[in-house]
Amino acid sequence: METLTRKEEEIMQILWDSKEAFVKDIIEKLPEPKPPYNTISSVVRILEKKGFVGHKAFGKTHLYFPVIEKKAYRKHAFKNLIKSYFEGSYKNVISYLVKDEELSEKDLLELNELKELLKSKEK
Repeated sequence: METLTRKEEEIMQILWDSKEAFVKDIIEKLPEPKPPYNTISSVVRILEKKGFVGHKAFGKTHLYFPVIEKKAYRKHAFKNLIKSYFEGSYKNVISYLVKDEELSEKDLLELNELKELLKSKEK
């Protein structure tokens, strides 16, 4: 699976949330300043070539829908992030979160829940 550009990911997020959309619908959900129609249309066609998006034709208009599930791409992107920035180590990810980020009480409770989950997996 290919890694997407930021703009491609932004459009995929809209399609995952919407389930299906015309280019004009995608543009409506993008922040200001709105990009030109042709720009978004081109990005959607690139996503289709990459196998992320399919379409239903209604004359010259196309209704686009995601082919790749968000969950599958999230797994790919997360593995890529860990490989690229944390030397492939989940320990380095957790260590970074604990040492370099200011964790709230809620975050600390969630980390304890993860610890318990890991303990139960070991058994």
